[in-house]
Amino acid sequence: MIPSSYPSQEEMARLTARMLWEIGAVHFMGDEPFKLASGLPSPVYIDCRTPISHPRIRSTLMDFLTVTVMRNAGFEAFDNIAGGETAGIPFAALVAERMALPMTYVRKKPKGYGRNARIEGKMTEGQRVLLVEDLTTDGGSKLSFVDAIRETGATCAHTAVIFYYGIFPETTKTLGDHGVELHYLCTWHDVLAEAKARGGFEPATLAAVEAFLEDPRKWQAENGA
Repeated sequence: MIPSSYPSQEEMARLTARMLWEIGAVHFMGDEPFKLASGLPSPVYIDCRTPISHPRIRSTLMDFLTVTVMRNAGFEAFDNIAGGETAGIPFAALVAERMALPMTYVRKKPKGYGRNARIEGKMTEGQRVLLVEDLTTDGGSKLSFVDAIRETGATCAHTAVIFYYGIFPETTKTLGDHGVELHYLCTWHDVLAEAKARGGFEPATLAAVEAFLEDPRKWQAENGA
C-alpha cells in the first residue's frame, strides 16, 4: 500500500519523537557519555534499530518516511530502494514494499569472497536509487554508500532516515556537496521537546542535553573528545 495522505511534517516529527520515547529508543547520559560511531562523546543516544521489534510503531514510521520522501522528492522519483548495511536494510525493505519498488542493500565494504560485491540484489545502470538508513549524525557515513551505488551506473540523489541529529551545521553541506538531499522524520530538538512535555527528568540532565544541542563541538571538546 502506498500512503498518500498523512499529517503535516511538524505533526509527524512530534509523533515520531513520542514513539521513540515509548519504545525506549532514547537514552540520556548517566555517569559517562555515550560514544558515537565517530568515536566522539555524546550525552544523548538514539537506538533507531529498536522500532523493528515494535510492529505498530514500525509500520507507522515507515508510512511516515514513505510519504515524506514522496512529498519532498516526487511520487515517481525512484526506481530502486537501497538499504545501508546493517540498520538500513529492514527499513529499506519496508519502504520498498510501500512504494512497490525493487529493494537492494549496500555493504559497508566488499564481502571478500564470491563476487566481492558491495551491492546485493539487482541494481542497474540508470536507475534512480533512494538510500534508506536508520539515522544520520553528520552525514559522512552516507557518502561511501552513495559512491557504491553510483559505481553501478545508477544515480543516488536522495537519502531518507528516521532520525537526523539536526545539530551539526556541516551535515546538509556535506551531503549537498555530494549531490544528495536528506529526508528525515525528526531531530534531537523534537525529542527534547517531547522529553520536557513528558517530565520526570532531572534538571541537570536536561541542562547537559541542551548544552550539547546548542554547541555539540564545544561540549565534546569539554568531555573528552
